Amino acid sequence: MFSQDRKKQRKFLVKSWQKYTNNISLEPLEEQLVSIIEVHPEYHDLIANIDSEFFPEQDEVNPFLHINLHLALRDQLTINQPKGVKEIYQKLINRYKDHHVVEHLMMECIAETIYISQKKNTPMSQENYLNCITSLITK
Repeated sequence: MFSQDRKKQRKFLVKSWQKYTNNISLEPLEEQLVSIIEVHPEYHDLIANIDSEFFPEQDEVNPFLHINLHLALRDQLTINQPKGVKEIYQKLINRYKDHHVVEHLMMECIAETIYISQKKNTPMSQENYLNCITSLITK
């Protein structure tokens, strides 16, 4: 369920959560989304409204984007793409001892890479992303 259609993505996320809360069996992607939503109780009510807008300049976190960044990172880790991301993740786990904290740190690098790419209207730079997550090891 990877789509450029924001509303469609949001509906899928909400439907997955509703299925979970109603004890309906989930598809593998739905299970992944639910596992992320579960550790973010602050989003449980927010995701009910798929038409909501969130403004980072007003310190608002977009729960849909946040959940999808978790999903993107987990996908990267599953296939070790970009090459080396899994090893960096493991080093950060060894340091922080908390998967959720490490995911958030790495997600900041994903978000930063996306932002720069959009700002410059260029493809995302794997090199910049890898530099960013590598720098987390020494912070």
